[in-house]
Amino acid sequence: MSAVTSTAFDISYRRILAIAVPVIFANLAIPMQSVIDTAIVGNMPEAAKLAGMGLAIQLFSLALVSFNFLQYASSGLSAQALGRQAHTATIDPAPLLSILQRALVLAIVIGVILLVLKPWIIDIGLQLLSANTDSGAAAKTYLDVRFWSVTAELMNYAFLGWFAGQGKTRYMLYQQSFIAVINILATLFFVYVLDMGLVGVALGTVLAFWLGIGLALWLSQRHLTINARALLTLNGNDFTREKMLRLFSLNKDIFIRTLILTVSFAWITRLSAQSGDLVLAANAILLQVLSISAFALDGVAVSAETLSGQAYGRRNWRQFYQVVARTGLVSYVLAAALSLLWWLLMPHYLNAMTDITDVLALARQYQHYAVLLPLVGVGAYWLDGIFFGLTAGRLIRYAAIILAGLFFPLSFWLYQQFSVVGIWLSVWALLLLRLLILAVFLWLKRRTDNVSSTTAV
Repeated sequence: MSAVTSTAFDISYRRILAIAVPVIFANLAIPMQSVIDTAIVGNMPEAAKLAGMGLAIQLFSLALVSFNFLQYASSGLSAQALGRQAHTATIDPAPLLSILQRALVLAIVIGVILLVLKPWIIDIGLQLLSANTDSGAAAKTYLDVRFWSVTAELMNYAFLGWFAGQGKTRYMLYQQSFIAVINILATLFFVYVLDMGLVGVALGTVLAFWLGIGLALWLSQRHLTINARALLTLNGNDFTREKMLRLFSLNKDIFIRTLILTVSFAWITRLSAQSGDLVLAANAILLQVLSISAFALDGVAVSAETLSGQAYGRRNWRQFYQVVARTGLVSYVLAAALSLLWWLLMPHYLNAMTDITDVLALARQYQHYAVLLPLVGVGAYWLDGIFFGLTAGRLIRYAAIILAGLFFPLSFWLYQQFSVVGIWLSVWALLLLRLLILAVFLWLKRRTDNVSSTTAV
């Protein structure tokens, strides 16, 4: 097994952007798939299909994104593994390979379980989301096919996190761009050439993710300069009880955090569904703004995660807080630029997403809430990256539990008082509460570490 070349630890703005920019472009490929899918469905005649698409995406996220701890754990652990070898001339790839293999095995096991439980997940999930008859039928049509990609999408999380933790964001860009291009081309072919409707939309995604896993395996092999046999051969010593419990313990905390966040957004979708298919359809379009912006801002969050994790691996707290300050500044500058861009492009975006007159009119009525989402949410994404880099699972779990205790009663009151406006205020509250809670935890940690309050920027 060949060695990976070691590099000096650099936390300059240039390095932050060098990590972030490829991730931004790679991440934008993810929501663009949903945007294309939503736009295709949004230009079908019935609003119920667009509403059903919104329900399906939210339910699939509830089933799948709850397990994206595979990405965060792989990223944090690989970043720290790299940091611990900082003073060596070359990096031993064996610890990095074992982290990837453990994450992939866990992804496959979870994926198979979800696939077996598919009928119950779909039926019970749509009931919990208050799906109406027509929109529920459309959602079920989509989900029956989309679930066949669940194992590949979980494996994709593991690969993305593993690449990100080592700063190999170019590989993330290659992988996500490949999946996005295949998804878009396949979906357009299945829908407009074969006239497969919602089934074609889902099938394009399934095909793209499984092909993407093949590319990710090749990129991993190339990165570690090993052959395919070495990549796929499992070493029993890498799957000891201690090592698996370490991975599971961290994953458990991130799972709880992600589940709470996903249930929170599912609650918001439920409120939209209770307000009727028209509101559900309009919000499905506008919430794509949050998805696109979050994935773009996550590029800087990955920089924060990678560099803070490496600084923590070196136990250099001065550099750690420099990473916090610098990535925070870059995050907020990018968020302001995104909000300005959405303000300029929103009329064109809405016209492209749907030609259903009533849905378009309602979306225009609430578009200003969506335009400000990058600025409202950026702090939460940035501090998420910092805590993931620390692999501070216990703090991540506590923050999520506190969030749940505050958000759900507040959101219920906002909806009762302000109806549809209350739904959008709930989205804002969810993002701002995450920022506030994590900021308090970081402040307490800084006091504990007894680090000087002056941070070089």
